[in-house]
Amino acid sequence: MTESSYFFCGIGGSGMLPLASILRASGARVAGSDRSLDAGRTAPKFDYLRSLGIQLFAQDGSGPKAGMTLVTSAAVEDTVPDMVKATELGLPHFRRPQLLAQLLNAAQHSVAVGGTSGKSTVTGMVGWILHACHRQPTVMNGAVMKNFVTPSAPFASALVGDPELFVSEVDESDGSIALYKPEVAVLTNISLDHKEMGELRGLFAGFLAASRKGVINLDDPETRAMAESLPADRLVGYGFDAPSADFAGRNLELLATGTRFDVDHDGKRQQVTLAVPGRHNASNALAAIAAVRQLGVAVADAAEALGRFEGLRRRLETVGVGGGVTVIDDFAHNPDKIDASLATLRAHPGRLLILFQPHGFGPIAKMGDELAASFAKGMAADDILFLSDPVYQGGTVDKARGSDWLAGQVKAKGGKAEHIPERSAIGDRIATEARPGDRVLVMGARDDTLAEFARDLTERLGG
Repeated sequence: MTESSYFFCGIGGSGMLPLASILRASGARVAGSDRSLDAGRTAPKFDYLRSLGIQLFAQDGSGPKAGMTLVTSAAVEDTVPDMVKATELGLPHFRRPQLLAQLLNAAQHSVAVGGTSGKSTVTGMVGWILHACHRQPTVMNGAVMKNFVTPSAPFASALVGDPELFVSEVDESDGSIALYKPEVAVLTNISLDHKEMGELRGLFAGFLAASRKGVINLDDPETRAMAESLPADRLVGYGFDAPSADFAGRNLELLATGTRFDVDHDGKRQQVTLAVPGRHNASNALAAIAAVRQLGVAVADAAEALGRFEGLRRRLETVGVGGGVTVIDDFAHNPDKIDASLATLRAHPGRLLILFQPHGFGPIAKMGDELAASFAKGMAADDILFLSDPVYQGGTVDKARGSDWLAGQVKAKGGKAEHIPERSAIGDRIATEARPGDRVLVMGARDDTLAEFARDLTERLGG
């Protein structure tokens, strides 16, 4: 690895940055480009990459050189000048998941975490438990893990450790989950998101079949049905409601500061106290405990470590309080995640003022009715949803369904919703509308500037 040289086109992406960091720490030469860098967005992220010794270029074809291996994200089109240049030079080309799968599949011990929702959090929990137990894992995540953030590593979505103990979130959205052959495959749930349900079932079934052990959520009907296809000696079930679970959650308490529950395993009971809120995070913790147990970590040690788990950035993250108004930043963008976030927040008092920025026109077309139902069902009578226009990165896309249509659907189902195209105008509206005791929830994916928006709004409310 030490003599390798890589060029990452789209290096600022949530899956690209941690992979580039891991390769750089292993001794490889790494360079890259990103359209956000060219546009002057999210400068701190690119300063961090430079601090790792990664050279950054404009996305104009000047970066790729002979002898490099090109790595691209799914968002990079063939017409981007760097792609054209790499093709001219005949550079070897990996899509990000192909390179990640190489590293994970080569490891002696590996955990791959898949599912529609919760996979980043479970990956962070597994990585933190192994680290706290002095196992020195290498962890590849799609979100910043707050336990590993330091002044010199503010974007800690990767942890560099032993390459023979590899933990990674794996994605089904582009079908690449089929590339992974982990020792332990974790499957959190399956619901509508990037693909139709029939295709999702096939992808996740293949993922489990390629693993040595399948750690499966028996509370979710889709994954429970999938568990029936695994031989008993390869199945590890977890859940709160399933009587047959190997790792059974009991006595769940939803606290203002987090959650507390017991886990029954192998005839013994262990209490777990988390500093992250919601039933969904208790389920995530059960998954992590079950996964690390397959690597020899005692349940008691896993529980103790989870008590010090700080969570992930943009996962129901409290940004701050301004003028008596709490601002929360959240990655939720599909019906399942939105259901979990709203249920967690509605368990505690305070009106919700929600900004939701859809992560594209395609998702509204695919699951707009389900998104509307999730908001209308999850909001209280006095909560208000503000919808900005969707993220649009260019290219040809059907814009028949936009945020105006989605706002209409939420209202038709009984929720309060307004379409305000510009996000800045929503900020103005929230600043005028918010009063002490309210909670502002900033929701959306595939746009790093949402976190900046949440921070700026907190300062503005504090005035």
